[in-house]
Amino acid sequence: MNTLFDKIWDSHVVQKVDDGPTQLYIDRLYCHEVTSPQAFDGLRERGLQCFRPKQIFCMPDHNTPTHDQDKPIADAISKKQVDTLERNARDFGLSYYGMMNRKNGIIHVVGPERGLTLPGMTIVCGDSHTSTHGALGAVAFGIGTSEVEMVLASQCILQTKPKSMRITIDGKLKKGVIAKDIALYLMSKMTTSGATGYFVEYAGEAIRSLTMEGRLTLCNLSIEMGARGGMIAPDETTFAYIKGREFAPKGEAWDKAVAYWRTLKSGNDAVFDKEIGFDAADINPMITYGTNPGMGMAITDSIPTTDKMDEVVKTSFNKSMSYMGFTPGEKLLGKKIDYVFLGSCTNGRIEDFRAFASIVKGHKKADHVIAWIVPGSWEVDKQIRDEGIDTILREAGFEIRQPGCSACLAMNDDKIPAGKYAVSTSNRNFEGRQGPGARTLLAGPLAAAAAAITGCITDPREFMK
Repeated sequence: MNTLFDKIWDSHVVQKVDDGPTQLYIDRLYCHEVTSPQAFDGLRERGLQCFRPKQIFCMPDHNTPTHDQDKPIADAISKKQVDTLERNARDFGLSYYGMMNRKNGIIHVVGPERGLTLPGMTIVCGDSHTSTHGALGAVAFGIGTSEVEMVLASQCILQTKPKSMRITIDGKLKKGVIAKDIALYLMSKMTTSGATGYFVEYAGEAIRSLTMEGRLTLCNLSIEMGARGGMIAPDETTFAYIKGREFAPKGEAWDKAVAYWRTLKSGNDAVFDKEIGFDAADINPMITYGTNPGMGMAITDSIPTTDKMDEVVKTSFNKSMSYMGFTPGEKLLGKKIDYVFLGSCTNGRIEDFRAFASIVKGHKKADHVIAWIVPGSWEVDKQIRDEGIDTILREAGFEIRQPGCSACLAMNDDKIPAGKYAVSTSNRNFEGRQGPGARTLLAGPLAAAAAAITGCITDPREFMK
């Protein structure tokens, strides 16, 4: 019996090349402003049009400022990239959601919320966190610019089929443990290369208990374990999330689609190339202490010591500690922080804002903390206001910015200054990721909220008693 990944992949194979890659049909291509310009130029040079323009959707997100989006972008490079995407979408007749368009936002937030991402699809984008869309039971992965050009021109891509891995997490999650904590826990155990070469399917009671938005967070971070992508079999939670969205099937087409989607699961006798299991009871609220997402620990733990590390690992570890200004063996609880960032394609959805607001309600932001609260899309911004979350945040001293990738990466104005500590709900904590010299501690929205109001690293469960 085939795995879920096999079923979707195999149904999209156009042809196989002997001792070579597979020609795979792609249902949906998402384009943003950073990785697409050369791809469109390549089409122009060859006198080609897009093969299936209705299956391609474009929007800027990485370079967009999170304030004054109704005005011209001040940064010349950012402005050029955003303007170029708009021109390319117009020239090639593609759907384009620009800044201030109510359908704009981070592409990995907008795709699912508009019903563009559906179970059984193959989805690509010139962005590693395309793995996000696998949460709906799709095969979704990031590609390079030359591959973007290939899909624009042919709606197909040449790919070597990855191996399959199933990660099962059984048991119930403890209070205060959310999807971001699961992902950071998995990375701390498997390292950032533990799933290299694999497409991961997440399974087990703890995974099934996640909301759709929690599943999107988990699959988003699959790439940080080295995986080609991550996915979760669609179920009633998936169907309820999709129903009624703009591009979701309607009427009889909906019934037919759901009947097909119910078949998208791994068989009881499906064979994976690798199986790994974890117990949900072992997972606590997490935080990172180093310079890759795998350097994480329970927020109440101490940073590991170097006693049992070999010299190569120790050298790398000490370099990371030097950059972060930490000492092996120290605790992070109570450590003063400077910035908090809520947002990104990892944690920029409405559920993340609900979680953040649940902690800060009735409290005030610490005076010395600068907080960037950034919805992942204009739709999320609307939900925040419709639900009164904006009032809770404003009364606590927070200001909501406009949608975009923001402080996830240093491609726009929202950069963390050198030497400053940021508790961030984004996906990467590499040196300089949030700005030259920035010190990033990855965590979930609950831990970020607790840090924002106390001004230091705090176990969010202290506010959940």
